[in-house]
Amino acid sequence: MNHKVAFSFADGKTLFFHVQGNEILLDAALRHGINIPLDCREGVCATCMGRCESGDYSLDYVDEEALSAKDLQQRKVLTCQTRVKSDASFYFDFDSTLCSNAGPVHQHGVVTAVQQVSPTTAILHVDAGADGQHLDFLPGQYARLQVPGTEATRSFSFANRPNTANHLQFLIRLLPDGVMSNYIRERCLVGDEIRFEAPLGAFYMRHIEKPLILVAGGTGLSAFLGMLDEIAERGCGQSVHLYYGVRQVADLCEASRIAGYSECIPDFTYTPVISDEGQDWDGKRGYVVEHFDAAKLREEPFDMYICGPPPMVESVKTWLQEQGLDHAHLYFEKFTESNT
Repeated sequence: MNHKVAFSFADGKTLFFHVQGNEILLDAALRHGINIPLDCREGVCATCMGRCESGDYSLDYVDEEALSAKDLQQRKVLTCQTRVKSDASFYFDFDSTLCSNAGPVHQHGVVTAVQQVSPTTAILHVDAGADGQHLDFLPGQYARLQVPGTEATRSFSFANRPNTANHLQFLIRLLPDGVMSNYIRERCLVGDEIRFEAPLGAFYMRHIEKPLILVAGGTGLSAFLGMLDEIAERGCGQSVHLYYGVRQVADLCEASRIAGYSECIPDFTYTPVISDEGQDWDGKRGYVVEHFDAAKLREEPFDMYICGPPPMVESVKTWLQEQGLDHAHLYFEKFTESNT
């Protein structure tokens, strides 16, 4: 049986390939032109070390000086001794430039729709299936889009899960005078060609083994829409709590889509939070960290994903430290919205 494997690198780039049944992981990577650094190939030098972030695997042999007991507990592996038993993803703490044939794919698609989901936000729908080149990405990753008619590029998280049709969605904040915002408002037409580079980013959904806390700030929601689409399709067996922090009520978007997750994801909870005190709003106010339940979070380990502006990310990290929640595994993506 073949298994699909993702290799992600410290520079945020990800490569996908297939591993044949019982094939050594390193051999499969080399067969696909992904030249992971190596030396001994005998499980001793640790040159080809990575970390399995999702999936099942076995190790043929590992010298105790190459990987300690703690390393093994943290799911570190030597690719020269690894055999995958399911679809899997691995992370390497070096740049993809150390491997030949490592880099995002340059593709193009066409605009199929622009959907206004709030006064300040739109979803750009793109069909990238015309050239027959399938785009793989991990839910949470992003693409770098070239704004039609310009040389400018802007980065946006995929707002959907990967699919064989290559139908893509991007949640876009409409700024008063931004190059992508102006294109969306003033001249975007169905059929426009969109060139893009993908997949990019080291922020993506890992194998789910613990309760999930998802914290979105503004259009950081986009990454979580992709993750939640994936969970809704495949299931996860864990509780999922989405916090969505925005300044104004008008900034909230995709309410019906989020509500739909409650119907197909057991134990899904949604908490929107508005920070602007002047808003007419009956729900939670202030900042997201003010509405975490510290007592409940102390009951068991959990994974927390944060995608939002730097102040939000830092405030959540500080809160976790102050509460002594050392058993939380934190993944985060900071983004700064372009002013142009």
